[in-house]
Amino acid sequence: MKINEIVQATGGQLVNGNGEVELVDISTDSRNIKEGMFFIPLKGEKFDGHDFIPKSFEAGAVGCIVEKDINIEFHDKCVIKVGNSLKALQDIARYYRQKFSIPFVAVTGSVGKTTTKDMIACVLDQKYKVLKTLGNFNNEIGLPLTVFRLNRTHHIGVTEMGMSGFGEISRLVSIVKPETAVITNIGLSHIEKLGSQENILKAKMEVFEEFDKDSLAILNGDDRLLFNLKGNLPFRIIYYGIYNDKCELKAQDISYHGEEGSSFSIIVDGATYTVRVPVMGEHNIYNALASIAAGMEYGISMNNIIKGIALFKPEKMRMDIFESKGIKVINDCYNASPASMAAALKVLKQIHNEGRKIAILGDMLEMGEWAFDAHKKVGSDVVKNNIDYLMTVGYNGKNIALGALQAGMAEENIFSFDNNDEVIKFIDHFIKCGDAVLIKASRGMKMEGIAEHIREVR
Repeated sequence: MKINEIVQATGGQLVNGNGEVELVDISTDSRNIKEGMFFIPLKGEKFDGHDFIPKSFEAGAVGCIVEKDINIEFHDKCVIKVGNSLKALQDIARYYRQKFSIPFVAVTGSVGKTTTKDMIACVLDQKYKVLKTLGNFNNEIGLPLTVFRLNRTHHIGVTEMGMSGFGEISRLVSIVKPETAVITNIGLSHIEKLGSQENILKAKMEVFEEFDKDSLAILNGDDRLLFNLKGNLPFRIIYYGIYNDKCELKAQDISYHGEEGSSFSIIVDGATYTVRVPVMGEHNIYNALASIAAGMEYGISMNNIIKGIALFKPEKMRMDIFESKGIKVINDCYNASPASMAAALKVLKQIHNEGRKIAILGDMLEMGEWAFDAHKKVGSDVVKNNIDYLMTVGYNGKNIALGALQAGMAEENIFSFDNNDEVIKFIDHFIKCGDAVLIKASRGMKMEGIAEHIREVR
């Protein structure tokens, strides 16, 4: 792109420099700037990216966005003044996306977005060069940065779309204009802000705003709110599931193989196939089903779809299972909601070990007025899955303990702590060879430190 195109995309004003200058990439982080790149300074609660414009120039940036007057020497650098730098970032991504005619798949939902996105990418990679969201770059900053990685070698894009309120997914889809969308489920994540599951559904359905009659929605048919959309949407729908016989894609004959994952059979076009999922948990069977639907939509054979699913590997802190001196650890600390807690406890139940099963669970954040009941429900799920010992961390963790106690877990098998350091001190003399330990909480609890302590010290 040229500087003049940035001006055109943003409706900004070139206040310094030559509009014919070309740029090689765009970054919002001055630490990542290299020769020929363009810098977009963003404002946060505790920082202002405008303070780092001189540093970006020193690193080789050809220019930058500004949304206010700043007292520095620009010399020959290209400077474009705009009203809002975040909006400018998104406008540039929208403009850049239009240079490419490739299709995009959008993945959203309350739980399982990242894993589903990555598994779909593994499937599509069997036939195409795929651009996918890296990590959790799924918001109004991360998605534009993902789009800037798009180049002429890519055939298809798979983007994850997160949100915490109305309008966020709408802005994301206006950038990439997906023709296929997956909604994994409608849970309680962000219910504090949105107020109800019906509102969460409404916010997630913004993913369809760029659809036409030929577009495809891939929806979890075991989710009541999603299945109730059947017959009420003006485009194609494929439902997938495990329990709903009305789903077009239904997993049957499910077998669990401990840490080796699971397998199931599925009937497609009258033929029966066996699918091996290399990661544990029923929730990953759902992710595989969504990946099958996406692969079929883009003309990939079932044999190659199955091959792609088998190649999937989870990202760090997402069902990361490791062993340290005879102790099996499930590090699932990236995030937590009632649904993902329930799924992780099922994995702990299924894992093969000779000793005790221990759940170390922390607060689920952003639950609002639902926090008390949601955490108590997790405690009852601990008992339902026959977990031997429960350790909780944090204020709402105590409500997990209460839920387990009321569901019948012995009081002497429940331990509550205020912080991670207290847990680490306790487990040093409590856990032993043969135990299996699940560690899970919302990202803000930073409980991955407990997992790393077990990995390093033992």
